[in-house]
Amino acid sequence: MKHRKFRLMASLAIGVSVVAAPAFLPVAGTMVRAAADAPSVDAKVQATIDRALAFLKSQQQPDGSWQKNNQPPALTAIPLKAFAQDPKIGPNADFVKKGYEKLITFQQPNGSIAQDLLNNYNTAISVSSLVAAKNPAYKEAIDKAVGYLKGIQWTDKATGPKGEKVKDDTNVWWGGWGYGGGGRPDMSNAQVAMEALQNAGLTKDDPAFKEAIKFISRTQNNSETNDQKFARGADDGGFVYSPANDGESPAGIFVGPDGKRVVRSYGSMSYAGLKSMIYAGLTKEDSRVKAAWKWISNTYTVEVNPGFLTNDPKGGNMSRFGVYYYYQTMARALNVYDEPLITDAKGVKHDWRVELADKIASLQNPDGSWTGEKKWMEDNSILATSFATLALQEIQQDLKEHPAK
Repeated sequence: MKHRKFRLMASLAIGVSVVAAPAFLPVAGTMVRAAADAPSVDAKVQATIDRALAFLKSQQQPDGSWQKNNQPPALTAIPLKAFAQDPKIGPNADFVKKGYEKLITFQQPNGSIAQDLLNNYNTAISVSSLVAAKNPAYKEAIDKAVGYLKGIQWTDKATGPKGEKVKDDTNVWWGGWGYGGGGRPDMSNAQVAMEALQNAGLTKDDPAFKEAIKFISRTQNNSETNDQKFARGADDGGFVYSPANDGESPAGIFVGPDGKRVVRSYGSMSYAGLKSMIYAGLTKEDSRVKAAWKWISNTYTVEVNPGFLTNDPKGGNMSRFGVYYYYQTMARALNVYDEPLITDAKGVKHDWRVELADKIASLQNPDGSWTGEKKWMEDNSILATSFATLALQEIQQDLKEHPAK
């Protein structure tokens, strides 16, 4: 059972919540490609969310939780956030309050909100969920959890369970987050931790963000700003999973015709990198942000998790692995970036809100749920449905700021 719990939370890890920045002016010329009738997009999004939340409500356990069979508390925190953010339901509905009361029972003396594994993921996701409730009664729990997250960030003040230490910021682990029990950090762990800290009200000047940007920069395939050797391979501005071990990526590693080792960038981590850079105070004028935006523009799609192979020798068609994690991360990042239009590599403009909303709606099951690939356990309908709903709520928020035309 413990291995299944790990695989379930790894779906958050490999796949796995606003900071405003001045928006660019839309580029004149090419028509915007939209997959839906723009004036009705708000109603379509809400109708899709309504069906999803009805499904999620039906899955709540008698004790107020959503996890089953000793699954981790993040599986309760994720749907709770979706309910809390919904204008029709909100955090004060009785069943939602019951869920939050259960979630807080998982808080440990050290401040983490977890059971026996993946403490960073569970705690960070729970913090973002508790913040969404906007309930002063949860402040103490949030503050304790934030203290825990800041304490496990890899700096010279952190120590792993086996005595792991990083001396200074020349270490590739510096500024990142691992699973919470020690071990190498990765971009997925870092992005959920940074989102939790941002949601909890930490400013861009907080030391945690200042140190995190060093780790984030080393996770980007950008040889101008990344001092790691692997960044000279793809050098495309996208993000990999971790800079440890000379770069890690579930999207693949290969040696190109020029002999360079290429660690493949991929969608969910590249959008995670974009939003994390903005959380840490980088602007659209920063070369790292520009490089990330270029990768996103060149690979824009709502069909798959870009960067993954369709004919991997071992994994086969991996392009829809972690796709709901991708949708949620993509929507959050683009909302934070504050640009409703993306111009792709062919010069075609896309209203990502309209296209992504239509794509997600087209995949919804008759019962209101979503189910994805078994890989990273997106075949778990609570997990996939929560990711899809949170993505749609990001779209809603962006549409309020920039109505579709």
